[in-house]
Amino acid sequence: MSLVRRATVDDAPEVLRLRQVMIDSVFAGADTAAAATQWHSASLPTLRARLAEPDGDFVAFVVDRPERPGALAALVAGTLEYRIGRADNPHGRVGHVFSVATDPDARRRGYARACMEELLQWFRERGVPHVDLNASAQAEPLYTSLGFTRKPDPSMRLTF
Repeated sequence: MSLVRRATVDDAPEVLRLRQVMIDSVFAGADTAAAATQWHSASLPTLRARLAEPDGDFVAFVVDRPERPGALAALVAGTLEYRIGRADNPHGRVGHVFSVATDPDARRRGYARACMEELLQWFRERGVPHVDLNASAQAEPLYTSLGFTRKPDPSMRLTF
């Protein structure tokens, strides 16, 4: 039996908590704690609705904490996106991985890898030929071992 399972509506608060763990580790030193309480309560209904969609374009895979019922040790979330097709992806399906997080005291046990493998299988089953993610230097070895490669990225962002 796998340690990994698909997240449910009941997991939503823990999913948000682990997302905050990821944000805090990526933006170490930034003051995110005060903002966390504000966006978590605003985000919770939306996340619950998305987790309730069994055939939607969003999914999260998690590992439970055996010593703390109802708590999660690890999280990986992803979305299936549509982009106008091109030669190497005529149907325009692209996977995007985000919110890969493991509680600090549960790291180095293979939880993130196991969750990533489930998510990648979920993408394969949906005919996704490309999966993108943003990798921290600390996590890059995991992603490289799964077959990800760095690409030149001309990304830009406009924030309203």
